[in-house]
Amino acid sequence: MEGTSWRCLIALVLLCLNICVQAENLLVTCGSTIKLQHVGTKARLHSHQVAYSRGSQQQSVTGFPDGDDGNSLWLIQGLVDEPCTPGEPIKKGTRTRLLHVATRKWLHSHLYNSPLSNSQEVSAFGSDTQSDGGDVWIIEWDGKGKVWKQNTKVRFKHVDTGAYLFSHDAKYGNPISGQFEVAGVAHKSKNTEWVAAEGVYMPRYSEKGSADDDKEEL
Repeated sequence: MEGTSWRCLIALVLLCLNICVQAENLLVTCGSTIKLQHVGTKARLHSHQVAYSRGSQQQSVTGFPDGDDGNSLWLIQGLVDEPCTPGEPIKKGTRTRLLHVATRKWLHSHLYNSPLSNSQEVSAFGSDTQSDGGDVWIIEWDGKGKVWKQNTKVRFKHVDTGAYLFSHDAKYGNPISGQFEVAGVAHKSKNTEWVAAEGVYMPRYSEKGSADDDKEEL
């Protein structure tokens, strides 16, 4: 009986911690290093040192089914000629770039066909010091909120081509068996929705630092 009571207590504590984390609903800011979870498949946006066998033959980008993997971390950055301030909240309509932390390449797209669905290929390309217009994405979402929060279902619209970052239940074989295809598609849908998941969220920077400023952006 005593063991059962302890198990119930531990389960209650874990439940409370989970509720607290969800309730916190952190802001996504410039300089944050986060994982992005695809709403439909629950996979994390992922890359690795595996190139596409055709198309651009650049580094592949996939959806990884397990959240516990360092190759799913992305650093949120501004543009080459419009850098953002670390801690600056990401607002609806912001143009941003995502740097793959492990391989130092940018989330990228261009007019090549993706391997499984013949949609638009999404790759990882460039380096810390090499970036072009194919690395720029607009952050969009439905609803009235002005700043990106953890529970916001966001879409990434590729500036150069107008395609939306997309994933679905089509999976690769070897050497990346079980990973989902990530591509670009012309129209937004449920399969173009993503949420911020695990990561290190840079604390908010505000020149005013006032409660009124926070209220304006909720």
